[in-house]
Amino acid sequence: MLAIEELPSIGVTRALMRNQLRAQRWVRRSDRVVSTTTGELTRGQLMWLGVLHAGNDALVGGLTAASVHGLRNWERDDVTILVPDAWSFDPVPGLSFFRTRRPLGILRATHSPHGALPVCRLEPAILLFGGYDRSPRTAQGVVAACVQQRLTSPDLLRDWVVRLRPLRRSRLFQRALLDIEGGAQSLSEIDVRRMCRQAGLPLPARQRPRRDRDGRLRFTDAEWRLNDGRVVVLEVDGGFHADVEHYEDDMKRQRRLTTRDRVIVRCGAFELRHDPESVAADLRALGVGRLSA
Repeated sequence: MLAIEELPSIGVTRALMRNQLRAQRWVRRSDRVVSTTTGELTRGQLMWLGVLHAGNDALVGGLTAASVHGLRNWERDDVTILVPDAWSFDPVPGLSFFRTRRPLGILRATHSPHGALPVCRLEPAILLFGGYDRSPRTAQGVVAACVQQRLTSPDLLRDWVVRLRPLRRSRLFQRALLDIEGGAQSLSEIDVRRMCRQAGLPLPARQRPRRDRDGRLRFTDAEWRLNDGRVVVLEVDGGFHADVEHYEDDMKRQRRLTTRDRVIVRCGAFELRHDPESVAADLRALGVGRLSA
């Protein structure tokens, strides 16, 4: 990937560029960038197209930067490029430009996993993405995912929430980080903790290792031990649990973890989010007690 304005510095004349394009050995990818290869661009080449098209100060940002730093399962089709707010240029298919007034120099990662590719640091990349994404749920989820995957820590994220002021949804991020520090490392765990606080229920033990009847190690989402020695387990089903194969696996898992002293109940992530009172009432009916005043 080559920036057209930089071609003279490497000895490539405009005439040579036109000849290569005419012979279809090179491809013009935008009004500012050509590639010396043909065919569909790789993800890495698309990132370079973005920063070269936008200019020297541009950075790979958002979820694209997070994936470069190792975040899994949060990919998006478009590549996000951070650019200064005042800049103006033509759009490019496959690229999404995010304008910011913040100095890009302080956001740039000192060591890019892709060598010389200018990439935003992980923490500001996900906080800026989350601050301006349409869904607050997505904003919380990506922060939790980065901590869960051990790419960053609540302390580093909290420091960047302060450094990025004014930052949209900063209070939401601070609340989510408190939950994460309390042990919640996924969106469903944050929802369970929020439900417990609102309903006056004790916080559960989370991700407790249990052996099923086949001897296989399982981890439960949330557990409460009752005064009579019984254990109530709440399993939160995400959207993929509706798939037939996953649904059957979950039923088998529930049967094999259930014992005389261990009661397992399930709820959907949508119900937990939009009707937590109902879930809390069912837990209370099973013996999960209120917090003492």
